[in-house]
Amino acid sequence: MSETVEPFFTVIAVVFEIIGAIAMVAGFVVAVVLAVRTLARKESARAAYLVLRNTLGAAILLGLEVLVAADLIRTITSKPSIEDALILGLIVVIRTVLSMSIQIGIEGVLPWRRALLTSGGQLLGEAVARDRAASTQTASADS
Repeated sequence: MSETVEPFFTVIAVVFEIIGAIAMVAGFVVAVVLAVRTLARKESARAAYLVLRNTLGAAILLGLEVLVAADLIRTITSKPSIEDALILGLIVVIRTVLSMSIQIGIEGVLPWRRALLTSGGQLLGEAVARDRAASTQTASADS
């Protein structure tokens, strides 16, 4: 790749890394807010813990997916070497194992055993949707 294009893709990779980190931090904030709202609705502490755990896990999954993309961009746009390829492979394996472990913890089933594929973003969205539905039900019951 030419010397003039490589810095551009380095910046793109850094942007992806920042987005991945922001996704995890924002997901943590969303997870805490949803857990607090669950407690505020007088649901059990176990329900709040599960909301926190699942939502945070989903945010981490989303962040890991973006970070893997950043690593791929950085590696394929730099000067290729066996060392870079091995490092990328190791990073992808570690992040994949982490992602699968988190997903198994959230869903309780191996990823290839699920009927529908879901990403970290979908899991996070589902958690927010469940919270909205519960808030709506609580507001309806109070009226």
